[in-house]
Amino acid sequence: MNALVKKPAFKVVTLILLIFLTFIASLQTGAIQIQPVDVLRTLVGLGSERDALILFEFRLPRMVIALLVGAALAVSGAILQSISQNELADPGILGINTGAGLAVVIFIYFFQGSLSGVSQLTIFIMPLFAFIGAAFAAFLIYVFAWKKGITPVRLILVGIAVNAAFSALLIVIQLRMAPNDFMQATIWLTGSIWGSTWSYVLTILPWLLILIPLAVYKARTLNVMQVGTESAISLGVSMEKERRLLLILAVALAAISVAVAGGIAFLGLVAPHIARKLVGPQHQIMIPTATLVGAFILLAADMIGRNVLAPSEIPVGIVIAIIGAPYFLYLLMRTP
Repeated sequence: MNALVKKPAFKVVTLILLIFLTFIASLQTGAIQIQPVDVLRTLVGLGSERDALILFEFRLPRMVIALLVGAALAVSGAILQSISQNELADPGILGINTGAGLAVVIFIYFFQGSLSGVSQLTIFIMPLFAFIGAAFAAFLIYVFAWKKGITPVRLILVGIAVNAAFSALLIVIQLRMAPNDFMQATIWLTGSIWGSTWSYVLTILPWLLILIPLAVYKARTLNVMQVGTESAISLGVSMEKERRLLLILAVALAAISVAVAGGIAFLGLVAPHIARKLVGPQHQIMIPTATLVGAFILLAADMIGRNVLAPSEIPVGIVIAIIGAPYFLYLLMRTP
């Protein structure tokens, strides 16, 4: 039995079971409780109109978004930690999320005019602007952190500085908004999947079906990178070319997540660490495991945020921060 528990396959199956149980519990709970039998009846088309509206139009879209965004941020964090060889790397801490959020807010403010009633076309365009903002943030971090190479501590410090600068710009833009838009932007930027619809699911799903398998495909390259630059080059890996490609991949995953769920920090830090502890550092199994860990954490955090102060809600980004900030401090204190 002990040997079975230690096997990666057992741990992966356990994660899938936890996600399934959390998904079922999340369907039932919220400001309006729905009994398990009524959930089942509604899912097979025999429930009341009220229950169908709550489940299919409100809860299911945001739960699917939570699963997808959690998976995307986890993979983004895993890639960033590997290519930088820095266990503190995370798209939220480094300012990549803030860059994406800044670009989205600027786009909506100047082209949509208001954060209320965002059009369907805008929803599908937002990932593009989020990617532009996130890529610009990553470019600044790379340029300012480079000094005969990039050290882990220098990367974190530059990332924090870029994050602070973009946050200040966001506040300037928010102060020009109407009071209602200001509040909406503030809540969204802390990380919120409230109000998600199936349009947001359709916005993010096709990208993740391409980007996450691509990350798994690049697992061997990520493994080789862990042995050091000189060894990787001797094995035929073009380090700078692969590093840039993987950085673009990590930035794209983070940007798409921000476009639909705001700036959720620390998830990209915590999920890869948990995955490594569960199944080891080999990226072929670590990245799929990280997707499950990230999906589970964000789904559970969303359920907690919806129920702790019901009928009011705590933005999911705040729940994640409560979990992730102490872990970040622990890793920072442990880093030489």
